Amino acid sequence: MKNTKYVFVTGGVTSSLGKGIIAASLAKLLQERGYSVTIQKLDPYINIDPGTLNPYEHGECYVTDDGAETDLDLGHYERFLNIPTSQANNVTTGRIYQSVIDKERKGEFLGKTVQVIPHITDEIKRRIQILGKTGKFDIIITEIGGTVGDIESLPYVESVRQLLWELGDENAMVIHLTLIPYLAAAGELKTKPTQHSVKMLMQSGVMPNILVCRTEHKISDTIKQKLALFCNVKKENVIESIDAETIYDVPNLMLAEGLDTAVLKKLKLAHKKQPALKSWNQFLTNFKNPKHTIEIGLVGKYVELHDAYKSISEAFIHAGAKNKVSVNIHWIHSEDLTVKNIPEKLKNLNGILVAPGFGNRGIEGKIEAVKYARENNIPFFGICLGMQMAVIEFARNVLELKDANSTEMNPNTKSPVIAIMEEQKNITNYGGTMRLGAWDCKLSENSKVAKIYKTKNISERHRHRYEFNNIYLNDFEKAGMIATGKNLKTNLVEVIEIPSHPWFVGVQYHPEYKSTVLNPHPLFVDFVKAGLKHYLNK
Repeated sequence: MKNTKYVFVTGGVTSSLGKGIIAASLAKLLQERGYSVTIQKLDPYINIDPGTLNPYEHGECYVTDDGAETDLDLGHYERFLNIPTSQANNVTTGRIYQSVIDKERKGEFLGKTVQVIPHITDEIKRRIQILGKTGKFDIIITEIGGTVGDIESLPYVESVRQLLWELGDENAMVIHLTLIPYLAAAGELKTKPTQHSVKMLMQSGVMPNILVCRTEHKISDTIKQKLALFCNVKKENVIESIDAETIYDVPNLMLAEGLDTAVLKKLKLAHKKQPALKSWNQFLTNFKNPKHTIEIGLVGKYVELHDAYKSISEAFIHAGAKNKVSVNIHWIHSEDLTVKNIPEKLKNLNGILVAPGFGNRGIEGKIEAVKYARENNIPFFGICLGMQMAVIEFARNVLELKDANSTEMNPNTKSPVIAIMEEQKNITNYGGTMRLGAWDCKLSENSKVAKIYKTKNISERHRHRYEFNNIYLNDFEKAGMIATGKNLKTNLVEVIEIPSHPWFVGVQYHPEYKSTVLNPHPLFVDFVKAGLKHYLNK
């Protein structure tokens, strides 16, 4: 079995510095050097997972193949590394405490008083090492959510302290991501917040081996020397992380700063080959040198927070680069759309994507957006709820079922073209009613989607409760909306398309979750291609 090494990434001074991007960039460089690497995220909030969190609270809920509802940072990990994550890659305080309490109720602690130390910290350490004990990985990078000094993070920092001691100097290390603010009035960068942050970390018994310093301005050798002296790290281990044009520049910036080299040296690992990043840099070249710009409308109800649709916006970046096209996303709030203003708001778009979501708010605007795309031959892409809105729109305006709706929105509708599965109706636990994770789908031969995927058998990730109601399938297909993808075991409709339309596809699953830098999702690639064609033919 491999002797797995552990790298812990903590954050200081402020949140949102980009621990996930630094972790993913380091992992990418180590992967390029020939090491097998994965990343896990420890989240300090008490929710069991982000599944029941409002997207405004925590951004997108990212779903893995095994059906785990996880933090959006796992999306970054997959997009950078091009390997799938799982339930084991995301742990929350809620899950830790639930596990410990369940053991206590079963009498597994033999009547002892259950405490944060050792019981909670033992469970955290066990979770951290699950992936390492599979024998699949040379290096596990563990991102600790939150900021050093937060009450919620203390058990995690203590667990890291214990693991550093248990695993030994050559097997575990800490990277501390911090902020070097620039004071315009003084005209200089200030190191004091970082000094305090490191001091707070050291008071918990953890001394960082590497400092990664987020900054808007170049950090001089003098400042690096000062940070090294006051924070007790080697000068070559003070790494500058300057603001980048795109997150996909960060692996190259970290390579230039020698972050991967410093990690390998600390962990006593061979340097193997130099990271080439050949395919990665080809993607960057295409992304930064587009031949055309197309306008895509993303119609959703959480558009004020772009992170709520993070995987979709990143999938457009991947697909745009593949087509050598810049995709300009217009973030359109579905509640703002009405029959009267839609022609004005959507008139200059080369494609319309109706986004996923839950609940009644804003759905009429989504339905009107679908109608506009269908009637005006604008490329249309519906994802999850977006597909369901396409079904409802078609039922109302083509099949003339004026009361058509989803039972999620109107339980008493006389035309429930979207309805909950029978076996889910008696489940009361909110998270229990979901169809989650990877499900197989068989695509119809000669359908648009089969040609796009270049295969008839696919597996895609799901996160939804309600389904296409097969009672109405015959009527839909006679009128021109065809079910071109189904799950053969359940006979549930996964894909709909309108063959007479230039590009009209709705999918019940979330293709955006599987789009990566090196493997852009084929549906997004073809949708962008259709958008380009629409732009060129205007």
